[in-house]
Amino acid sequence: MLIQHPDVWILADGLYEHIVFDGAVAPTLAAVEPRLKDRTLTISGVAKAYAMMGWRVGYAAGPAALIREMIKIQSQTTSCASSISQAAATAALNGPQDLLRERAAILRGKRDRFVELLNDCRGLSSTAPDGTFYLLVSCAGLTGTHTPDGRTIAGDRDVAAYLLEHADLAVFSGEDCGVSPYFRVSFANPLAIIEESGQRLQRACRALR
Repeated sequence: MLIQHPDVWILADGLYEHIVFDGAVAPTLAAVEPRLKDRTLTISGVAKAYAMMGWRVGYAAGPAALIREMIKIQSQTTSCASSISQAAATAALNGPQDLLRERAAILRGKRDRFVELLNDCRGLSSTAPDGTFYLLVSCAGLTGTHTPDGRTIAGDRDVAAYLLEHADLAVFSGEDCGVSPYFRVSFANPLAIIEESGQRLQRACRALR
């Protein structure tokens, strides 16, 4: 479709390129289809792969003319990332990369355990993703049920509100991303928190009628 529409430019998010599991790879769109390279801007950063949220360092690769215009805009807004952040990002990118594989292996174990716990919850189901540290959880099986105080669960937004109020769990409604009836959870937490969260989810789902 993109090849058929040459006036469309592409912004490709590569932030999770190193958080992949089970032998999966995350190539850039420009690498998959070289014919799109001249109008693809690939963005990435150190926040996700290197757990450097808050350091505010990102980077982009794309057509030289586009990059030049981006530099003009940035030079008049943020100017540049702080020197400390630049040094930290350089150390992360140029340093040993074994930690990326080790971290992915740890996250894979957490992913598998959280999926197992979620699939044991009445009305919930989830499939293990090939990458990232989020799960999309279908809550279609809870539609039409009622909370202990008599409110009807009509969709994922109601599920999110119910879990926050009755299980002290914060999940993100899929409706906000156009993926109802799902909600999103993160498994980038200690395993003990994942276990506790799974138990709370199970109790909350059992309490619905």
